[in-house]
Amino acid sequence: MPATVGTRTSRLAPVRRMTRGIDLRTVVRLGIVAGAFYAAWLAIQTFGRPYNFFDMKIYHGAVVWWAGGNDLYEFIAPLTTLGFTYPPFAGLVMLPMAALPTEAAGWVNVAASLAALAVVLAALLRPIADRLGWSRWFAVALAVPLATAIEPVRETLGYGQVNLLLFALIMADLVALRWRARGGARREETAGLLRRFWLSGAWAGAGVGLATSIKLTPALFIVYFVVTKQWRAALTAVGTAFGVTVGTFLVAGRESATYFTSVLWQTERVGAADMTPNQSLAGVLARLYDSIETPGLLWLSFALLMLALGLSRASHAHADGDELTAFTLIGLTANVISPISWSHHLVFVIPAIVVLADAALRRRGASRGLAYRGALSGNPGIVGVTGLRSPIWFPILTGFRHATAAVGLYVLFLVSPIWPYEHQLSQGVSHYQDGLFGLLMENSLALALIVLVAALPWRPGAEPAFYGEYGVRLDRRPVGRVAA
Repeated sequence: MPATVGTRTSRLAPVRRMTRGIDLRTVVRLGIVAGAFYAAWLAIQTFGRPYNFFDMKIYHGAVVWWAGGNDLYEFIAPLTTLGFTYPPFAGLVMLPMAALPTEAAGWVNVAASLAALAVVLAALLRPIADRLGWSRWFAVALAVPLATAIEPVRETLGYGQVNLLLFALIMADLVALRWRARGGARREETAGLLRRFWLSGAWAGAGVGLATSIKLTPALFIVYFVVTKQWRAALTAVGTAFGVTVGTFLVAGRESATYFTSVLWQTERVGAADMTPNQSLAGVLARLYDSIETPGLLWLSFALLMLALGLSRASHAHADGDELTAFTLIGLTANVISPISWSHHLVFVIPAIVVLADAALRRRGASRGLAYRGALSGNPGIVGVTGLRSPIWFPILTGFRHATAAVGLYVLFLVSPIWPYEHQLSQGVSHYQDGLFGLLMENSLALALIVLVAALPWRPGAEPAFYGEYGVRLDRRPVGRVAA
């Protein structure tokens, strides 16, 4: 018997060696991440819609049609009136998937989109995780399933859309601006020329230029670069978009001429403005007027107002050192003023949630620091700007407004209440069919975007202007966690 026990113990030695470096905290975190992925899957099943790569079938059919020697923009998907609506450069980028079956192309897009989402979330959360002392991998691994469950992401993946890939291209420029502010090239003097160029962030603007060549709405970021006098990024974006477009003309001249002289102006190719998934200002006005078309002059007036508001607030955020909020405001503004913004286009709600959550954490951290200083000085309260003493426990409620906004925004886009009230006037159903409450729900995502453009807070000194000061892990003591 003792020999048998000894033999069994020796057999466990390899298992002990494998698990020696794994602590209980890591196991718990892995369990939480697994639970988050399962919860995201349940949420998609509950709040999502049946997904069958509908848009991918159109893209795939169009490039197969084009590869067969036909005109790209003459393709019409079977049993629909829909065809290819992107610029010809997008067709060139998608052309290799003509060699794959439709389902395979759809799953390749899912994998690439999830990878892009993970990279973007890593870029968004790294400064916050470092400042608060959080584990980077855990923050990103938890954020990916949470983001996947909300309306824009699940619709993008389920329909085979490219929004997350364009999102990654645009946010790459944010990373480049961040690196340039940190002086990456100076810190890598011993690195090769190409590596020094990459880490210097001198290529900022190339991502926006490429995204604009695939879809026109990211061009608003070029306007933002000009307004904020980020001339190098603006010139890089314009040069990239122009170079790619000219190169496409040389390769696909007939398709390029067709797109810019005809297809670009055929808005009816996309769909009716009053369709429920169109969560733009134009869609809201069409549904309020219970009309298939948007009232043109009214839409133009409000669109210019929202454009001015978005650019103004973004430029102020940039001037105060919060490039992430500036980028977010521009992305949200583009969604609002675009004639058509399907619900899967609204991916900039992700950084908006991050900004709101981080603003809550910053305010809570700052108030804790003030309370701690008051305790050290022996004061029972803190004297505020009004001259009144606040109790030492006031940090409990500080940041509550922003935290509530972040949670409410996430829940709204998780539940996505537009679908139970989906109507289309062309099918003989009024948008007032379910009363004013139903109309409010049908427009809820668009209204949230408008409110965000008008009220999304920025965080002075967050990034990248003062990244070297705020992007490192700070002292964990209450006083050291005072943030701007």
